[in-house]
Amino acid sequence: MSVSQIFITLIPIFFVIILGYLGGFFKIFTPASSKGLNTLVTKFALPAHLFIGITTTSKETLIKEWPFFVTMFLGIIGFYVLLLLVMRFAFRMDLNTSSIFSLNSTQPSFAFMGIPVLGSLFGPTEVAIPIAVTGVVVNALLDPIATIVSSVGKKTQANQASGSKQNLWDLTYHSILHGLREPLACIPILGVILTLLGFQSPDLLQKSLDQIGDITSGAALFAIGVTIGLNKINFSKQAFSIALLKVIAMPALTYVFALVIGLSAKDMTMAILLVSFPGSAVAAMIASRFETLEVESASSFVISSVLSLISLPILISILV
Repeated sequence: MSVSQIFITLIPIFFVIILGYLGGFFKIFTPASSKGLNTLVTKFALPAHLFIGITTTSKETLIKEWPFFVTMFLGIIGFYVLLLLVMRFAFRMDLNTSSIFSLNSTQPSFAFMGIPVLGSLFGPTEVAIPIAVTGVVVNALLDPIATIVSSVGKKTQANQASGSKQNLWDLTYHSILHGLREPLACIPILGVILTLLGFQSPDLLQKSLDQIGDITSGAALFAIGVTIGLNKINFSKQAFSIALLKVIAMPALTYVFALVIGLSAKDMTMAILLVSFPGSAVAAMIASRFETLEVESASSFVISSVLSLISLPILISILV
């Protein structure tokens, strides 16, 4: 793909992000309304879009996607675990801080940028399943794991001063249930199960869900811009480290896994691009929940979004 074609693809995407940024920067949107916009995308529009994409796919096609799932599992969960161990034992961070740092260095904003970027390259119907697979790995596995590790770290730091009697198994159980309750986790899983059982969405259901699913691209990009515009940037070493790990190191590791597993050129391109997107606002919210690296996480989200203006065109020129 030529440089001009890459920019023709990306300019409309970043134009909508800039519009959202202006809305956040000039306080047209507040943190509360920004949260509402994010909720619209992550809990309604994108799950509806993914459900239709999966349940209009043949059972045979879905079964063939298992190498892609393995690649995304290794690329996302593997990168998180690797960073967690490095931060904990090489840099001597406490367990909670190590987990939050690793989560924000790992989780991509696939839910917001996957459809517009990959859809413009491969077509909306081609990317529904890869994005759904990524959603399962992130929402049903990565977020619960990071929540468990951070919660254990918090409990260790507090030395059970609060007198809480909740044991590790209860914590694990409730964290996994919380992750599975997220529409971006449970709806794709439901779609996969139904498709494997032979279900195919009828036209009426498809047209009904498309009414909300079709807004995904524009609303998601605008929501990213609003979030960036509302956040103040702190150019700390940790913020830059998180951002660079996210847009450079993680795609490189995923590329290695994709080669080892033997993904097709198209699936390899989608896998690498999905993990190379900027850091996730959801991961920054988890940092706020644990009151750990809050400013650094929000700043790295903004920095990685800016860096993606450079990294995405380079990756697309190499891969496509």
